Parts: sequence; structure tokens; C-alpha cells
Amino acid sequence: MPQEIQNKPPIISINNLTKSFGSQRVLDGINLEVAEGEIMVVMGGSGCGKSTLLRHIIGSIVPDEGGVKLFDQEITTMSENDMNEIRKRFGILFQSGALFNSLTVGENVALPLREHTKLDNTTIEIMVKIKLELVGLREHADKMPAQLSGGMKKRAGLARAIALDPRILFYDEPSAGLDPVTSSQVDQLIIDLTKKLNVTSVVVTHEMDSAFTIADRMCMLDKGVILKVGRREEFEVLRDSDEADLAGEKEKLIRQFLRGDAEGPITRRKENSDYEEDILNRI
Repeated sequence: MPQEIQNKPPIISINNLTKSFGSQRVLDGINLEVAEGEIMVVMGGSGCGKSTLLRHIIGSIVPDEGGVKLFDQEITTMSENDMNEIRKRFGILFQSGALFNSLTVGENVALPLREHTKLDNTTIEIMVKIKLELVGLREHADKMPAQLSGGMKKRAGLARAIALDPRILFYDEPSAGLDPVTSSQVDQLIIDLTKKLNVTSVVVTHEMDSAFTIADRMCMLDKGVILKVGRREEFEVLRDSDEADLAGEKEKLIRQFLRGDAEGPITRRKENSDYEEDILNRI
């Protein structure tokens, strides 16, 4: 992580976050801080709890224990009205883009501005063009979502996410369903926007090529706990190590996930697990 980011106070603070659904513990004492201006990648396999963690950070669900601070404000005990004010200060790119199919691309981007500001139509139209230009879609403002490719839908969703000039951007599997070239373009867009807009980015993904391209720091989740938080370079060392050189089972598990190897601790755990347990773990 660059020194100028490392010295900044956290813009997101998660303290002892715990959440269960029925008898299933999905998050188990999560502690994590995200510094202002950095790109934090949260990764892990299916059912590890990363999407549930994201939902807590954006205030859509309440934890059983622990807390979440955004902009140094505790959001888990906020009223809905206060939380709505906080939500204006961050943007979200959903996995599918989540565009309104009955609105044009430009109208989708304009929607937050019409809902949450008192700007006149002319100013909104100018701002929509600026946001679409940032993601390379200004010439497609009048198209309907059905006319867009998967990558274009992601970029349109991102233009809408930055409409209100947020300080934090959340990305939920931004590369999911994209071909390698389009995925690389989205990765570069995340990096560019983080720098140009001076925002903090939190990216939830299991795509390792993307993760190692964009991350300042990385957080690895497994079965609701954090296995490791560290600089991208630390994870690169683990990825490139020989398994025999790693003493701990945790490091070997992280290495297998990062490399996508067919054999390793994750595979052995699944083979040894009870079928019912395996099904219940996938939340």
C-alpha cells in the first residue's frame, strides 16, 4: 500500500462482527479496517461470508454482535433516515449491474441525481454526460439496457454508482460473467476511477486475476473468519511459494485458493465433510 494511504485514518472500521442465520454462523468475529483511498479486495470461496459482510457494511442487515463504522459513524444503531444520508456518500456496483430496464442508460445514471439533489435538468444532463464519459459510455446514453453487452451494463452501473460523487465505492463481483478482455477493462476502470475520483474501493470477488491486478490490500475469508489481511505483495509470496515450504495449514489453504489448484486443504476438507454440512455451509 502506498505510504500516503497507509498513514490515513480508516474510512471503514469493522469490529468483532458476528452474524448467524438459524444455527449457521456466517460471520464469526470479523475485524477489518479500510484506509481512505485504498482498494481493498475481499475474497474467498462460495459460502465464505464475503457477500454477507458486504451487506453489513452497506447497512442492509444488522449484525448479532459487533459494529460497523463508516466515516467514523456507527451505522448498526442508526435510524433508517440517518442511514439513508450515509448511503448518499457511497456507491455500489451490483453483480448484474442492476439497471432499470425501462430507463435508458442516461436515465439510469440521472436517477440518483433526480432523487437526491435539487439540480435543474440542464445540470443533471451535463453531469450524466460527465459520468458516462468517465466509463466510456457517453455515446450510448440513449440506449436501453437490453441493447448493451455484459461489460457495458457493468460500466453503466458504475456510472450510476458514481453519480453522487461518493467517497466509497463497493463492487460485488465486478468481473463475474465477463470475458477476459472485458474483465481486464473493468479492472482498469476500477483503478482509474479510484485515482481520478479519490475514492476508497472495496471489491468483493473470487476472480484471482482481477484481485491481483487491482488490490492495494487483500482480505481472505473462510467459513466466516478472516484467514489473512495484508498487502497484495504478501499474498503474491504465498501464491508463488511451494506448498512444502509452508508450515501452517492456513497458509496452505490460502495458497490453494490463490492458485486455483485442484489438490490441497480445501479439496481434502470438502472430501472429508458430511454432505449435510456441505449444503448448510453454502449461504
